[in-house]
Amino acid sequence: PALKTALNNAGKVDGYIILGDVVNYGPWSNECVQLLDSLSNCTKIRGNHEDYFIQGECNCDNFLAIEFFKHCYKRFSEHSLIIKYKTKIEFENFICTHTIDDEYIFPDTEIKLNNNYIIGHSHKQFIINHNGFSLINPGSLGQNRQFINEINYMIYDTRLKKTEFKSTLYDVNIVLERMKKLNYPDICINYYNSKPRK
Repeated sequence: PALKTALNNAGKVDGYIILGDVVNYGPWSNECVQLLDSLSNCTKIRGNHEDYFIQGECNCDNFLAIEFFKHCYKRFSEHSLIIKYKTKIEFENFICTHTIDDEYIFPDTEIKLNNNYIIGHSHKQFIINHNGFSLINPGSLGQNRQFINEINYMIYDTRLKKTEFKSTLYDVNIVLERMKKLNYPDICINYYNSKPRK
């Protein structure tokens, strides 16, 4: 639901760059991968959750992520698509990658930049400027850490070299109802229920 809402909200664009973590944390990992694969001019970058699905194990220390993985992975069938995801690409004068050095980078993170970056991973929408370079995080579609029902993304105008942050809302109850039908563990359902909504 979040991905479909974001695509509709963005309207007509020339292409898409996906910054990773398309899978896990919900009932539609296969469908999200398939939908992105159907888009023309869509570049997909691998996140840590794609790595877990390719490896067949969630080797992290996040108990919640492990519980989601155990439930989502057994229904996943699109390994042949996610294994083709790239680790990074160059776009305009940016390096697009899931994150830098496997770190969670936030607006207040002290970081020395030697390139312009567009990253994901930390689920926050922000720009850091340092040393004449910029690091941009467009935010998260279905896993906004502040408001669970808010979708964040960005549109980059290649003619004007301009970044525009975008936000819209979606009905997260659709996710919750589907998870209940598929007998997700209480900890997973409670995670969605406990998050503030906008």
